[in-house]
Amino acid sequence: MKTKVLKKSEIKHNWYVINAQGKILGRMATRVARILMGKGKPQYSPQVDCGDYVVVLNADKFRVTGKKMADKIYYRHSFYPGGLKAINLKLMLEKNPKRIIYHAVSGMLPKNKFRACRLKRLKLYLGTEHPHKAQSPREIQI
Repeated sequence: MKTKVLKKSEIKHNWYVINAQGKILGRMATRVARILMGKGKPQYSPQVDCGDYVVVLNADKFRVTGKKMADKIYYRHSFYPGGLKAINLKLMLEKNPKRIIYHAVSGMLPKNKFRACRLKRLKLYLGTEHPHKAQSPREIQI
């Protein structure tokens, strides 16, 4: 039996829609990361980027468990001395809620050359409307 190696021309990227309203952030992010990697496909191979597109609706209406809303802190650095900035989850949700899901999914993807192009296939929207109706995405229940 021969092992089939997937070529770039044979890849078909599907579109999926996930409604984040009421979903737990970490569990949703792991499911989104698996879809972006293409791990649910039978023709998955790690050396080929065969993942799908994911549209996340209501990106600001997810849930977190425990005291994460007050205790979870996001850090960034300006690359200047003393330039470490910190913001907690509650303030980040008010300021830029899409960045929270983006950061969670980004941390669950492998740190390799495919990470950036996989994250480009992640589309985040705050409401229930999205401009990707022409691709006829399939809705997934998590």
